[in-house]
Amino acid sequence: MIVDLVIPARNEAENLAALAEALRPLLDGGTIRRVVLCDNGSTDGTGELAVEAGFTSIVHEPRPGYGNACLAGLRDIASTPEPHPAAPAVLTRTVPAGTPDAVAFLDADLADDPAQLPRLLDPLERGEADLALGRRCPEERGALDPHQRFGNRLACLLLRLTTGRRYRDLGPMRTITWDALQRLDMADRTWGWTVEMQYKAATRGLRVVELDVPYRRRRAGKSKISGSVVGSVRAGTKIIAMIAQLVWQERRTNSEP
Repeated sequence: MIVDLVIPARNEAENLAALAEALRPLLDGGTIRRVVLCDNGSTDGTGELAVEAGFTSIVHEPRPGYGNACLAGLRDIASTPEPHPAAPAVLTRTVPAGTPDAVAFLDADLADDPAQLPRLLDPLERGEADLALGRRCPEERGALDPHQRFGNRLACLLLRLTTGRRYRDLGPMRTITWDALQRLDMADRTWGWTVEMQYKAATRGLRVVELDVPYRRRRAGKSKISGSVVGSVRAGTKIIAMIAQLVWQERRTNSEP
């Protein structure tokens, strides 16, 4: 199975070298065809330092927003561009033409262990699932703050009430087949990206599995959401608004003749 990996990154310069090292076995072993790092308007030199770390597919999306970064990465995958000419050929292999069979998503902070990605790809490769979600299981103190836990439970409850699908997490590490991703027609440009994917997966009949994965504190830097209560409240508000928007859109579509 051909798999490309999308990594949104905003001000993650301190994590790039360790991230590249953690991803190298997945590329060398053929689990991942290509890593697309999406520099999301960083001000700490993330894009430039990514080249030095060995990333060869780098997308620059100046408009801040998690969804913006993910969408930019997917556009890059669909266009299959040439690797960055200044980058050492460390985090790439010869890329055949055409879209992948599946896409993986991973944050750049190394809170999720990239070594868990093969576990999330197995159900897709066996044809048992269209979308596999990594359910975060904290393995050290402070990996998930109380306000993160509350917001996550609230979002999962709202998803259950509006779709009937029971989710346990909105974790960022996930894998999805390319065909299923096209069916979802993802559009959110900010922090509603994960909840949009899970809402649409439930309402459009995707086969979804959740697998427990270890979760740690971010290796370095500051979280753009959970780094403050204010940031978490803003993200939580966005998620609730996204669910309301999706419900309204679905009802409007169903009511059209």
